[in-house]
Amino acid sequence: MFEVRQMELYIEKQLADVGVIPVVCLENTKDAGCLAHALADGGLPAAEVTFRVDGAAKVIAAMREVRPEMLVGAGTVLTLDQARSARDAGAAFIVSPGLDEEIVSWCLEEGIPVLPGCVTPTEVMKAKKLGLELVKFFPAGQYGGRKTLEAFHGPFPDMRFMPTGGVTLENLQAYLELPYIPACGGTFMVRNQLLQSGNWEQVQKESAQAAAIVASLRKNEG
Repeated sequence: MFEVRQMELYIEKQLADVGVIPVVCLENTKDAGCLAHALADGGLPAAEVTFRVDGAAKVIAAMREVRPEMLVGAGTVLTLDQARSARDAGAAFIVSPGLDEEIVSWCLEEGIPVLPGCVTPTEVMKAKKLGLELVKFFPAGQYGGRKTLEAFHGPFPDMRFMPTGGVTLENLQAYLELPYIPACGGTFMVRNQLLQSGNWEQVQKESAQAAAIVASLRKNEG
């Protein structure tokens, strides 16, 4: 359990350093480099590339090749095969929408940080039993958002959460103000319309807006 928490602390710090993790759905690897540059230059050198499309593993590898300093993980991992593909592509972490004990156990055995989705006390307790103290809270908007996370903190004071789903520029600060939220996952700066049109300038602009909120909070915390 000690080694698991050490691994979690390492990835938690990396997530917190960025504050907002863009949740990317991109299949075309030729756009991966442009997207990586837009995010990193906008102040968000990170991405959770979802396995909702077949080319996810190639996108992860391409983004890491273009911007090696970026924190690039895999999202929407539903099977062990996807988890293996993410590992082979160099994913820094793995995220699932729900709690699959087989995937979590495999990731821990492989030494890969994993954030399963948890939205009920029962799921949080199962995650704790597996040795986790950092999980995804998804879909955050539909499951009560900040109010639910505040309620969770009472019985689970040592748990950390990464809310994803319904996170916007307008509510980002309210989430990150909670000390047990190192980062949020967001799609607003990488929404399909921007990616499909190749509007990298707008991606960078909205990334910069999110990064500014994070920077302001971190400055006040310091």
